[in-house]
Amino acid sequence: MLNEEESALGHAPVPPDATAAYGEHPDQVVDFFRPVGGGVGRQPRLPAPLVVLFHGGAWRAPYDRQHISPLAAFLARRHGFAVASVEYRRGGEPQGRAGRWPDTLDDAAAATDALPELALAALGEDTVDPRRTVLAGHSAGGHLALWAAARHELPPASPWHRSTPPPLRGVVALAPIADLTSARALGVCGDAVVQFLGGPEPEHFEARQPHADPAALLPTGIATTIVQGATDNVVPPQVAEDYATASAKAGQEIQLTLLDGVGHFALIDPSADAAAVVAEEIAQLAW
Repeated sequence: MLNEEESALGHAPVPPDATAAYGEHPDQVVDFFRPVGGGVGRQPRLPAPLVVLFHGGAWRAPYDRQHISPLAAFLARRHGFAVASVEYRRGGEPQGRAGRWPDTLDDAAAATDALPELALAALGEDTVDPRRTVLAGHSAGGHLALWAAARHELPPASPWHRSTPPPLRGVVALAPIADLTSARALGVCGDAVVQFLGGPEPEHFEARQPHADPAALLPTGIATTIVQGATDNVVPPQVAEDYATASAKAGQEIQLTLLDGVGHFALIDPSADAAAVVAEEIAQLAW
C-alpha cells in the first residue's frame, strides 16, 4: 500500500494547456489549465474563477511545479476552475538551500500582479474571470499565497508593498508555513525558514521577518482558509494554529479546517479524499 507521499508524488505530470512568462528568468513562468468540468458530470460555469496555485517543496530548487500539476488538472478538469500554476525561483547555493532572497518573494509578487492580464491572454475572457481570483498554495507555496495576499500590510518601505489590498476573493492555504516564528522553533523542513531568511544569524531573521512572515502581516481583511492535516509531521498543525491565533489577536477570524487522519501530502493528491475538500473550500470563496 502506498503511503501519502508516494501516492501524491507518484502521479505523472500533467501538461498544461498554455504557458506564459512573467519575467525573463526561466523559472518566471505560469502554466495554465483550462476549465473542463464544473464537477463530476457537470458542464463548467464560464467564465470560471481563477485559482492561482503555488507549489511547495520548502522553497528548494529540486521541487518544481511539475509535482503539483495533477492537482492543478484536477481542479480544472473535475471542478471547473481556471488554474494558473506559478513557478518561481527557489534554492540557490549551497545546493539544497531553501529559497533565494529576495528573488523568491520578487517572483511571488510579480506573478500575482501579472496574472489577471496573463490569464485573459492565455485562456480568453469567455473562459476565465480574474475578478474571482483565489490564491492557493501548499506548504512553502501556502506561505507564498498568504504572503502575496498580505502585501498591503507590508512596511511602506518594503519593495513588495502594495498601497491597496489585492483584488482577491480569498486565500486557501494547504498545510502552509504560515507562521515563520513557529516554523523556525519547530525546525520545519530542515530549518528551511532560517535558510530562506538568510542563514543562522539572528539578525538576518529579525531584519527580514517583518517583510516575509504572513503572521506579521495581520489582519489582511481578505477571507482566508487553511486546510491542514491533523497528522502532518512535515509542517505540523501547530504552525497553522499559531497563525490562526495571531490572526484572531489582530482582529480577523480565519477558517482552519483540520482533517483527521490526514498528513502533509494527501492535500495535493487528486486520488485522495482530502483533495476534494480542498476543491470545495476553494469553491466556497471563488463563487
